[in-house]
Amino acid sequence: MNFKQARFNMIEQQVRTWEVLDQNVLDLLNEIHREEFIPESYKNLALADTSIPIGHGQSTMAPKLEARILQSLDITPNDLILEIGTGCGYFTALLARSAKKIKSVDLFPDFINAANKKISKTKLINVDLESCDAYILLERAERYDIVVFTASLPTMHEKFLNLLNENGRLFVIVGESPSMEARLYTKESKSSSSYESLFETDLNQLIGAKQKNEFKF
Repeated sequence: MNFKQARFNMIEQQVRTWEVLDQNVLDLLNEIHREEFIPESYKNLALADTSIPIGHGQSTMAPKLEARILQSLDITPNDLILEIGTGCGYFTALLARSAKKIKSVDLFPDFINAANKKISKTKLINVDLESCDAYILLERAERYDIVVFTASLPTMHEKFLNLLNENGRLFVIVGESPSMEARLYTKESKSSSSYESLFETDLNQLIGAKQKNEFKF
């Protein structure tokens, strides 16, 4: 398969047509090769406009959604990022290439192990991967400039905003399938935040989110 041509088609026919025009984002999609992170049996679909199964009932986001999220985050080289949901590690690598440092967590240890191996081949050295439940992070002291969920929440858990530094941003997709809302939250102060509704989409739900969002931390 000609991945170079397929990548060009992905960017021109999927990504650009979904209002992703930021040249930095488009350059990233050319630089970090998606097919190198996708399971071998699905490699020929790596650049197709679809989500791809990666095990444990989980799947990747579609390429155009990954690109749209990157554009909305407007990452700077000084940003500290927390990614909730490492998955195959591709989106982790995109985030890492743009930021100062990224912490990425996933419930499944085999996802973390596989992502570590793939990311190491990119020569990125600003990535810290950990296998843990995302809700454990609410009990820790670390704070970030950006928090991004790669799985959806049925309702927004406001406690996750506590993970942000002042003026930090949090991207999350909220709602129930098939119609969900992509939101970008901004933490204006310790006690004040707001969000912008970006677009509608559909995405797998974060494991355990429904039960844990009903639990009062």
